Amino acid sequence: MDFLQLVINPGSTSTKVALFLNDKLIQESTLRHDVVELEKFNNIIGQLEFRKQVILDFLLDHRYKLEQIDVFVGRGGMLKALKNGGTYLVTEKMLEDLRTCKYGSHASNLGALLASSFAKPLNRPAYIVDPVVVDEFEDIARVSGQALIERKSIFHALNQKATAKRHARTVKKHYEDLNLIVVHLGGGISIGLHKNGRVVDVNNALGGDGPFSPERTGTIPTYPLVDLCFSGKYTEKQIKKLLVGQGGLVSYLGTNDGRVVEERISNGDSEAQFYFEAMGYNIVKYIGAMYFASRSKIDGVIITGGLAYSKYLIDYIRTYLDKLVAVYIYPGEDEMRALAEGTLRILRKEEKLQAY
Repeated sequence: MDFLQLVINPGSTSTKVALFLNDKLIQESTLRHDVVELEKFNNIIGQLEFRKQVILDFLLDHRYKLEQIDVFVGRGGMLKALKNGGTYLVTEKMLEDLRTCKYGSHASNLGALLASSFAKPLNRPAYIVDPVVVDEFEDIARVSGQALIERKSIFHALNQKATAKRHARTVKKHYEDLNLIVVHLGGGISIGLHKNGRVVDVNNALGGDGPFSPERTGTIPTYPLVDLCFSGKYTEKQIKKLLVGQGGLVSYLGTNDGRVVEERISNGDSEAQFYFEAMGYNIVKYIGAMYFASRSKIDGVIITGGLAYSKYLIDYIRTYLDKLVAVYIYPGEDEMRALAEGTLRILRKEEKLQAY
């Protein structure tokens, strides 16, 4: 049986929309929103009807009607920690938590809300797939070293899971039979230990820990951070911006664009080379941490995300890894396809539908 899917992935200033017939991409577009237009709304949730109309216009432009669509899937937002990865049916409780931003406010909260707003009047299903709050941690991984602070699982679950499953198909094995370290290289960097189909440890890529990234500090020395917080020079909001947005390569080189950094290196910029390699060095350290924490034979290190296109960075990382473990490169992050494939596995009864 064929399924026509409408896939919705809201970002801060855009809404990505795609139509898939099973796993075949039919149409895809990134619908960009004027910042001035968005400023008219008091909050993210207030943008719901505006974004809904933009999606309806997309369908009209491509001569599709809502009634033709069999299933709707949205990017998962800030929800309670989910003990299992996979595909979740959108429920009233989920919608309430997203609508009230109970667990945080982010544009991705609109994914399930938009999918449901289209699906419900048609009595069609709406789903989300592997949101950032998937939490399959072993309990020992939660311990931070301070009883008042628990390590949390917040990472690029959608792309990490989808890429690991894609790799498993490539090597003709089941994801659940492999032990992998998956490295997502983007504006944020997450390094996950996938043991037999579960991400049992991963750094918190959003204001948490791990290697520094193009725009995030990751783990930094704690006493100097405390001194910075109480220096009187910065507000709480400014400190958080220094950690996420103005950290990492931005703080050292003034850019979060790996392509710009590579161009500077090719033009002989030794400072750009030093900090780009320092980021690679930090990435390798955290891969090593997951390697030894696995207590198992690692079947491979998978590197994915936008920065996986950087030959310079990948070559640098491989100088540390190639003699120790197999390394596989899957550049980019095809989130739209990952959402469609996650839903398709449910429709074809290849996976169990998860409950929120």
